[in-house]
Amino acid sequence: MDAILEMRGITKTFPGVKALSNVNLSVKSGEIHGIVGENGAGKSTLMKVLSGVYPHGSYDGEIHFAGEERRFRGIADSEHLGIIIIHQELALVPLLSIAENIFLGSEIANKAGVIDWNAAFRRTKELLKKVGLNESPQTLIDSIGVGKQQLVEIAKALSKNVKLLILDEPTASLNESDSDALLALLKEFRAQGISSILISHKLNEILEVADTITILRDGSTVDRLDCRAEKIDEARIIKSMVGRDLTDRYPERHSKIGDTIFEVKNWNVFHAIHADRHLIKDIDLHVKKGEVVGIAGLMGAGRTEFGMSVFGKSYGQKISGRVFMHGKEVDVSTIQRAMDNGIAYVTEDRKNYGLVLIDDIKRNISLANLPGVSSKAGVIDDPKEILVASKYRRDLNIRCSSVFQQTVNLSGGNQQKVVLSKWLFTGPEVLILDEPTRGIDVGAKYEIYGIINGLAESGKAVIIISSEMPELLGMTDRIYVMNDGRIVGEMPTPEATQEKIMHTIMKSWED
Repeated sequence: MDAILEMRGITKTFPGVKALSNVNLSVKSGEIHGIVGENGAGKSTLMKVLSGVYPHGSYDGEIHFAGEERRFRGIADSEHLGIIIIHQELALVPLLSIAENIFLGSEIANKAGVIDWNAAFRRTKELLKKVGLNESPQTLIDSIGVGKQQLVEIAKALSKNVKLLILDEPTASLNESDSDALLALLKEFRAQGISSILISHKLNEILEVADTITILRDGSTVDRLDCRAEKIDEARIIKSMVGRDLTDRYPERHSKIGDTIFEVKNWNVFHAIHADRHLIKDIDLHVKKGEVVGIAGLMGAGRTEFGMSVFGKSYGQKISGRVFMHGKEVDVSTIQRAMDNGIAYVTEDRKNYGLVLIDDIKRNISLANLPGVSSKAGVIDDPKEILVASKYRRDLNIRCSSVFQQTVNLSGGNQQKVVLSKWLFTGPEVLILDEPTRGIDVGAKYEIYGIINGLAESGKAVIIISSEMPELLGMTDRIYVMNDGRIVGEMPTPEATQEKIMHTIMKSWED
């Protein structure tokens, strides 16, 4: 097969940082090419160079596509040639419909130049069916979760005449079945002669579909693997990514479980607009001191809705039920009241809801507990704020130039550590961690797991909501299984398997 893409000697420098150093990338026609590396290795930067986000002249090196050298001035130039990129950060307009988002800028018009909404809706239905999303074309983006929004982004890319599809962490927000459907779609594209570049921290997915894998480390190409010529396993990739062997994915923890700290009884949540829509149904749940409890379930099971609702994020929803801390009923009707009672919630969407990206590390860490860095007069004590941020930087090993660095310039793993620091500074007894390792590499995951273990060993009660079942099996003491807003199963982790969890979900549908 001939190469459809050649990137030669790509070097990209930001003020004080060389993000890419003489990187080479070759993608053949009709192949799936995986790109892997730790956070900060340069994967997304390389794709932004390719797509024209970083225009010609802002980097050194050459890009050849379809046999010719290309000098993209912007993303419109690369899209004109059929290079379509789906960024990890979603680029959808929340208050527009799915159909409006898909055809934004390339609207389907009739001969009179008027938008043909019937044609747009028909085409949108076809695209949504391809990506496995069962939603109306007229559904507002703001009313669907981040996982479904990712599928809309993919459908939007499919609406264009794509020759090279670039997907940056496309399955980070998807459950297992939706991820499998997307990977199957990439295989269909390959059969049709369409090339794809897949950037992912999920190495099992890379190995399932990739024909070739390029590995980046510290902004340089360190390895290129031909999956058709030799047998490649995850250990081989990880060694090249991190420069060392990583024998254990989950750090060892010795559980010391005490009395029940957190308990929820008969918890019900109804939709804020559609009052008859029952989101969370009669949930009973408890977590003990030093215990890590997992909540498993498919996308749409209600896990995030449950976590947010017990943290006071009601958004006008009707909520009933009781929450207890150390056996005493507490009020969690607002975020502040939940915090005052020792509860913290780490969102699944750290970029939009967990951080102020344009602000620095110290301000992000202190944001949820400003009284903790203020004088008696209520004025921020700058030296104290710096000391607090420096402590968490040291304790959680946040890799940064200083606590004055903007969080937008941190890798995903280090951003997640800042979010954790922010909530740890509030002094919680219960931490609800919603997809705590989404979009971060294996090395950073291991560090986050170590932090979670440390929290449990210090006597905190921890709830992990995760779409990665191996993560739940490797990190928890006990697992609740959710489906359709209900707890449909509970099992000690040593007795749990992925098959048993899925069987519990399927059986609940039959019942």
